[in-house]
Amino acid sequence: MKFHGDRKYLYWGITAFAVIASGIFVYYCLFHGTKISAIFNQIVSICFPIIVGFCLAYLITPIINSIEYRILIPLSKKVSKNSKNKSSKNRKKLFRAISIFIAYMIVFWCIYGLFAMIIPEIETSITSIIKQFPETFDKYYTMLLNFINDNKDVSNFLEDTLSFDIKSIDSEKVINIILTQVENIGSILSTLSTTVYSALKTTLNVVIGMIISVYLLFDKERFAAQAKKICYSLLEMHNANQLIKDCRFIHKTFIGFISGKIFDSIIIGVLCFIGTTILHLHYPILISVIVGVTNVIPFFGPWLGAIPCAFLLLIINPIEMVYFLIFILFLQQLDGNVIGPKILGNSTGISGFWVIFAITFFGGMYGIPGMFIGVPVFAVIYAFTRRFINRKLKAKDLPIETPEYENVYEIHNKEFITKDHLYTEIQNPDSNRKASDIQDEGRYHLFRFLQKNEKDSSSTSEDSLSSIAKDKLTSLLHKNQDEAEATGESHEDKDEKENK
Repeated sequence: MKFHGDRKYLYWGITAFAVIASGIFVYYCLFHGTKISAIFNQIVSICFPIIVGFCLAYLITPIINSIEYRILIPLSKKVSKNSKNKSSKNRKKLFRAISIFIAYMIVFWCIYGLFAMIIPEIETSITSIIKQFPETFDKYYTMLLNFINDNKDVSNFLEDTLSFDIKSIDSEKVINIILTQVENIGSILSTLSTTVYSALKTTLNVVIGMIISVYLLFDKERFAAQAKKICYSLLEMHNANQLIKDCRFIHKTFIGFISGKIFDSIIIGVLCFIGTTILHLHYPILISVIVGVTNVIPFFGPWLGAIPCAFLLLIINPIEMVYFLIFILFLQQLDGNVIGPKILGNSTGISGFWVIFAITFFGGMYGIPGMFIGVPVFAVIYAFTRRFINRKLKAKDLPIETPEYENVYEIHNKEFITKDHLYTEIQNPDSNRKASDIQDEGRYHLFRFLQKNEKDSSSTSEDSLSSIAKDKLTSLLHKNQDEAEATGESHEDKDEKENK
């Protein structure tokens, strides 16, 4: 019993220790942030294969579930209704192994097909650009020279201000310099050994991550069960149920957005290939792949892919660049207004402003991956914040619909008061609200009205204006009350008369 009596001191001690430890941690983070960042980066570097494995397992899980539960299991039930020769556990492992194998074959085939389409096109485009570069440079050089010669102000500015004579440029010399650098590209590549090593290291980490993902996919149900077991052991029943529900919501938001966006990007890539082929543009396969891949990034993706493609077409033929930009504008409008909403629907639940905010913020923090995952991450944060706010409003017995608060002036006894309602109450002395509340509010509005319309407000103090407002309000209330008593009008008749 003595222990229970002194338990509050134990709680105080734990609280004090937590406060002091938190203060020390914040101080260390502020003044030794570089060390903490280095330690964090080292931990991430060590755990990078595991992170890759989790990401791969998470992304491939929908494919495996579709193969296993929609193809293999129904097919097995149709082929052999009496399958007592194999246990259910062994059959499940066999189906899982086949599903993982087929899923990875699909992924490898897609990656191989993507590179098989891109690499020849890149090689062809680079070769064509190198061959056409002298002719293209001469063409643009002549256009620039004609432009400067036709505009004397520009020519005088270049010659006088910048001491620059466009006629002194030898185009052949510039071309030879550039071609010499292109021919010496082998010596430049020798300086990229560090980059090659980093690429090989990343490739090794991805391979290890793939092996880890296979183990995760084999036992994903058991890992999920262990996570639930930990939740129910450490948390209260209600909190554990809510946490598991939140995890399901996060999974639904992420997997719905990612799968929908990938499917949308495939459709946009196919439409882009059809459009560029019809317009007879150069490199339709390369352009379509770039536009389709960058379309995975919401909002800014199509333009990020259109910029290098437009620059590539500008080198070949400026007219093709104009046609391409017009086509991309049409394709983006089609995607944003028709295709995207049909596929994604309202999977994120956030408005266009918050989409742009999420892309800008997470893109600035984490680059291209941040632009891709920023929208679903912010959608989850937005949903949790909205749920917290709605819970607080329900505790106060207030509505949770946002349009209810658009014209609210104040809330009095859980009643929404708008400005129009407030002015009506000022002129209605028989309101259910207290006369003192109505007088205070009416006094404020009359005070502001007098302050704006007083002819000599500079010589009138606020106290005198306040007293004038109080007197006018009191006389208005008494006048309305006397008129109502004298005429015997009901509130309904009076309201109808005022409306007329």
